[in-house]
Amino acid sequence: MREAMGYQVLGEVAMVVHFAFLGYAILGGFLAWRWPWAIWPHLAAVGWGLATVLVTLPCPLTDVEDWARRRAGQAGLPRGFVDQYLEGVAYPESYTAMFVWIIAAIVAAAWFGAYRRWRARKPIRQDRSPR
Repeated sequence: MREAMGYQVLGEVAMVVHFAFLGYAILGGFLAWRWPWAIWPHLAAVGWGLATVLVTLPCPLTDVEDWARRRAGQAGLPRGFVDQYLEGVAYPESYTAMFVWIIAAIVAAAWFGAYRRWRARKPIRQDRSPR
């Protein structure tokens, strides 16, 4: 009983971490507006997200949640994380392509804004070469 409860908690924690990761992958680029170094972990998060979608890499968070839920005696995840919790739940499945483009636009806007702010902070170099 106690062991099953521990696995259930682990499954819930994995789900929450997964939602946090998705939020960071979508909105984390805006952190680079304040802290330019933050673009690097965001690039990695977006790269990982793209790889799981385009190359269909297995997501370790999905695997952990599925494993923990099964160990707790629950059904586990019959589909991927996004398919389970977002498609058909948070938005109609027929709008998936539209949401992908909206997310891409948000990420691009964050990166563009970070780049513009970075360029504005850089001191303008004076050409000091002899004429």
